[in-house]
Amino acid sequence: MDYQLLFAEALYKQLKDQLKQDKIIQLIEKPKYQEMGDFAFPCFELAKVFRKAPHQIALELSEQVVLPDAFTKIEAAGGYVNVFLDKSQVSSFVVEEVLKKKSHYGAVNQGEGAVITIDFSSPNIAKPFSMGHLRSTVIGHSLARIAEKNGFEVVRINHLGDWGTQFGKLIAAYKLWGNEEQIRKNPIKELLKLYVQFHDEAEHDSTLIDEGRLWFKRLEDGDQEALALWKWFRDESLKEFNSIYQLLGVTFDSVQGEAFYNDKMDRVVQLLEEKELLEESDGALVVETAEGMPPCLIKKKDGTTLYATRDLAAAIYRHETYGSERSLYVVGNEQTLHFKQLFHVLQKMGYDWSLELSHVPFGMMLKDGKKMSTRKGKVVLLEEVLKEAVSLARQNIADKNPSLADQEQVAHQVGTGAVIFHDLKNHRLNDVEFSLDTMLKFEGETGPYVQYTHARASSILRKGAYQEKANGLAFSGETAWSVIKCLMEFPEAVKRSFEGNDPSQTAKYVLELAKVFNQFYGNVRILDAAEERQEKLSLVHAVQIVLKEGLHLLGVEAPEEM
Repeated sequence: MDYQLLFAEALYKQLKDQLKQDKIIQLIEKPKYQEMGDFAFPCFELAKVFRKAPHQIALELSEQVVLPDAFTKIEAAGGYVNVFLDKSQVSSFVVEEVLKKKSHYGAVNQGEGAVITIDFSSPNIAKPFSMGHLRSTVIGHSLARIAEKNGFEVVRINHLGDWGTQFGKLIAAYKLWGNEEQIRKNPIKELLKLYVQFHDEAEHDSTLIDEGRLWFKRLEDGDQEALALWKWFRDESLKEFNSIYQLLGVTFDSVQGEAFYNDKMDRVVQLLEEKELLEESDGALVVETAEGMPPCLIKKKDGTTLYATRDLAAAIYRHETYGSERSLYVVGNEQTLHFKQLFHVLQKMGYDWSLELSHVPFGMMLKDGKKMSTRKGKVVLLEEVLKEAVSLARQNIADKNPSLADQEQVAHQVGTGAVIFHDLKNHRLNDVEFSLDTMLKFEGETGPYVQYTHARASSILRKGAYQEKANGLAFSGETAWSVIKCLMEFPEAVKRSFEGNDPSQTAKYVLELAKVFNQFYGNVRILDAAEERQEKLSLVHAVQIVLKEGLHLLGVEAPEEM
């Protein structure tokens, strides 16, 4: 039940000549203090329309508006109309709704089964999976689950960076300094060393850059030696990536690298030629874009292709293959211009569906306030961070709850959950400072805090020998009202997360629910008193359900015990 909508509909009956219902919904606020009511409507915008003071309009509306049964009181306070919900009726309805719907609570069918593709993670092969890659991976994974919650069919795409001039550089480095035996023992770390060495040496020897370009040209031309080295580097990378995805619980429907589109780019160039969009510039082929943007480079002077060429081919392929109505590209802020160019060229090609393509940018993962750089070797490996997080969680369990069953599983859930939650609680556009100590705290705004709250709710239900009752609940007092109101807000948090491509809305929500529940737990004797025992346990169960589902949308597991 959307009680804000009910209030808006009641107001609209009095104000339909002055305001549209959508505008009324936008104006409704939630008062800061509980004693001021549950919803408030500000009358300041109506002052010019009615030519009256806001407080006078509020007073008249409070006398004219007929509220539905779910409300008990309406009053004017300054320039606001404040309304109060029937706590008993609403509490019973909300808890029963959660218990009936369980994990489906908060779901809406906004997408009606339409397909949405989400391009995320997309690490570069032959480089370690660093903390810098974490952001795209966990943001995209969460957005996929949130989109499904909103009724969309999601195609998860991992667009591997497995092509481009960096592979020419890596092959050149391997030919100059590589040791096959060492690389076979520890492929990714040894390849990283070569990549870093190449850029260090290139600062003093510019011919190395030319050598790298030549090897990439050989790769594009199908040279057998270049292809064999490239395939070896790619296979070793995928092994490491898959072990990390397994740790994070992340899966994909399509894992296709840039190289997959090599045989599809001639068609793109041909289409651009047919539409007379290609122009020559200093020997290269470009497409002019909107004012203020540089031209989009399609082919270099030496005939090699670029990201844009492959991304055009990928966008067309995905639309034709999946019939997607929307597409999200979860890629860092630094690629904003690239995606503006990409979308603009697709529009010039006459593809109307390109209007539904969206770049979902995010800030950087910082270490000591500075960007992590693979080419300079300043990188924190994600696999090592995850393993250390799990190890610290394991030690915490050994210290505080040594008799816990399934300690290894819980340590994994808490350790990886801490890393994921630390990222997602921040708005994606903000930079995130890497701090393992902060991530793993069991108090404050952390994943372990929310997980522990879920485990606490589960423990209460076990101790209370809870038997579910989804009908006939009768709440009376005010003690649980802050928890009930928070439960009511879950569907709206899910909706905001989807519409803003912003998992932090869900993360902030579960933190708030954990906080108000822990306050309730600290003030109310749930198991001791016979009065409303079933209602109190039902409320605990509702909180348990919503915390678990909220964490699920973030890609974080919810242990029953900790």
